[in-house]
Formats: sequence, C-alpha cells, structure tokens
Amino acid sequence: MTSKPVITASHLDLTFETNDGPVQALRDVNLEIEKGDFVSFIGPSGCGKTTFLRTIAALETPTGGEITVNGMTPEEARKARAYGYVFQAAGLYPWRTIAGNIRLPLEIMGFTKAEQKKRVDKVLELVDLGTFGKKFPWQLSGGMQQRASIARALAFDADILLMDEPFGALDEIVRDHLNEELLKLWARTGKTIGFVTHSIPEAVYLSTKIVVMSPRPGRITDVIESPLPKERPLDIRDSPEFLEIAHRVREGLRAGHAYD
Repeated sequence: MTSKPVITASHLDLTFETNDGPVQALRDVNLEIEKGDFVSFIGPSGCGKTTFLRTIAALETPTGGEITVNGMTPEEARKARAYGYVFQAAGLYPWRTIAGNIRLPLEIMGFTKAEQKKRVDKVLELVDLGTFGKKFPWQLSGGMQQRASIARALAFDADILLMDEPFGALDEIVRDHLNEELLKLWARTGKTIGFVTHSIPEAVYLSTKIVVMSPRPGRITDVIESPLPKERPLDIRDSPEFLEIAHRVREGLRAGHAYD
C-alpha cells in the first residue's frame, strides 16, 4: 500500500493583483511530493519557484486549484508546525547569539528551557556548529550563518524543510561544501525537502526529483526522477549519468522558453 503524498498541488493557479494589472505567477501546477523526497525547483528568474514554495508555507494564497500539506491546507499545516523554512538570507538577529537565534522559535512555541537547550544543542551538532553557540552572527562566515539558519528551521523537528535558494549568495567552494553537508543532514534526518535553486549542477547533485519550471506564468515543463544513488560524492558530477540529467534539465529550461 503506497502512502499519501506529503505535498499535493492540483491545477494550482496564483495571480497577483498589481497597480499595473494582474500578474499570473503560477498556472495549472500539478505536483506530488512523497515523504523523504528531496525536490529541487529550477527555472529562470521570476518563474514562480519561490512563489510555489511560499504557497506550500501559507505565505501566499492560491487563486485557483488546490494544495495540501500532510492532507491539510497550508494554513492548517503551518499551525501544526509541519515545516521549517530557510530563506535566501540567513536572517539572524545580530544581538542574539547563534544559540539564541536558534532558540527563538522554541521560545515562541512555549518549549521549556530544558527542552530548548536540548534541541538547540542537538541541531548545532547536526549542522557542525557545536562550538559556536555562544558566538554572534557577525563572528561567523556567510556559510556558517546559513548553517545556523538551517539549524533554526530544524529546531522544532518538523518533517518538511522548505529552502529558498539558501546557498545562492555563497562562493562556489563554500556552496559545494554546504551541498555535501545538506545531503548528509538529509540522510540523517529523513526530512522531506523542497529546495529552490538557479543552479543546474546543484539541483542535479542534491535531488531525488527535479522540477523544471517555465518563465512566468510558472508552469512545470518537466519532472525528472533522479537515478543517482543516495550516496553522492562531489565527483559524481563528472559521471555520464549526472551529465545526462543536467542535459535534460537544460533542455527542459529551453523548452519552457519556447512557450508562446
């Protein structure tokens, strides 16, 4: 018996009303994300990748179709603490220590001080920042700040992790390292991850499923199930299998641009 998808979008539309008239950000999006999937969304700027992620998180409201998260509306899922969200910028409060930043959602949710400490210590170790809890954000590199942001999203142990281009501003060497670390983290935690990126190699390296989107209005032009093994050293990016998937993603992006 197959389990129900964790996230389901059915004929999803989203139109923003602007001063210059309506702008359709998403059109007829249909997608299922299974438990434990690592799904990357890739497409040109303004194609609706982030809008779709924000729709899952109840930060945007669809104007047509339906979306469910764990069988609930996104709003119900938000109240049930079904997901953590990692933004493009780390968004850490400079006056709080790293541990204090990670602790913030736990404080808001009313966890006891003992439980807060236990969870903060656990996620700091998970992202390899165990000795940095007492540091302030300005004392950490950009990559370390993003790891702290991921730890904050993991602190209340939601099953779903939504990540909006978290490594986009980092240099390639740091990005490669964090890609490796994120795969290890995913393997250890078994989370379902939705990940927005502009990078074809990043999407192919990280994902079990790659969702290719067209320019606005955002439509899905291809959904690629990755045949790559779960264990992925960085040099897998030189393999014929990897290059073949990357080629298909690139072709999907081109096909999206060919729409009228």
